[in-house]
Amino acid sequence: MLSRAYTKSRKSIKEGEQSKSGSIQDYEDCLVGFYGDLPLISCGSGTNRGVRMTMKEVLRSSVGVMGESRLGLTDKVVLLKGDLFAVKRFRKLRVRRSEFGKRVERLAHFSTLCEYLVPITAYLYAKRIKFVLCDYYPMGSLADLLAGGRRLGHTALNWKQRLKILLDIARAISFIHSECPPNERNMQMNVHGNIKPSNVMINIDFSARLSDHGFTQLAKHIEVSDVQCQQKPPPLLENFYSEDLSQKSDIFNFGLVIIDVVAGSRFPAGFRKRSLDEIKEGAIGHCFEFAVEGRERRRALQVLDIALACTNPLPEARPSIQQILLSLGNACHN
Repeated sequence: MLSRAYTKSRKSIKEGEQSKSGSIQDYEDCLVGFYGDLPLISCGSGTNRGVRMTMKEVLRSSVGVMGESRLGLTDKVVLLKGDLFAVKRFRKLRVRRSEFGKRVERLAHFSTLCEYLVPITAYLYAKRIKFVLCDYYPMGSLADLLAGGRRLGHTALNWKQRLKILLDIARAISFIHSECPPNERNMQMNVHGNIKPSNVMINIDFSARLSDHGFTQLAKHIEVSDVQCQQKPPPLLENFYSEDLSQKSDIFNFGLVIIDVVAGSRFPAGFRKRSLDEIKEGAIGHCFEFAVEGRERRRALQVLDIALACTNPLPEARPSIQQILLSLGNACHN
């Protein structure tokens, strides 16, 4: 529930305050009673554009936690009329109230321009709770699909579905990286900043949409326990994700996503020192977690080669997203 985002209070004169611990029932009455039933500010985007909501309605419609991260919590909301949303509630903002609204509206407009980005529907800024409302995807995140299959010991996605998902993520990154002008009112629009499987939402046709674009420029990363963080990547990958705000860091993190999608926990330690030749020669064993032979195996090796290039320790040696898209396209047809 949304209540899990409430932690011990920590005030900051410049940046607001942290939420306090307690149940959602305790806090919905407290918040609504203190502030009144605050209306959400609509961004005019998303599949449910035009739907008017209030803080009270959203808090009481929370039906389950979808995931947690160092930025905050994601909760599923089902309104009385049946509309579904994902609520992304931030632990601690890095900007003031007026700047928060401006940045969210800027990101919301940007998300309407690309079919591979998750639309932002509305947002709320109150003293003890700050969140954005996004479209909901019943298939969940890429992290959900991968982790679910691994827990059950079977392949959740076949090779074609995985390749389609990677292409859609790359198209979303390409759109972000091509944004001009790159900087707009103290916000770097041409960088995502938090690319990882839990921020890739999956449609019922296994197409993918990238979420949380720019959210690292809204909120701070807060350390949380392993129990709180859900659907973590395989242990060999989780410590490598970069938090730097740059296009080269986006590319690096996308390389880790590729490795997770193609090999997951089967990929060996020290992956950045490995080469495609070692994989081809079987020096590190069978690294794919799905059945693949013949032409599809060659294509999978090509994609893994892209991942190795993306995770090059030297940022300047990493390919651009346009080069990656070209290589992924070649992998589809070779």
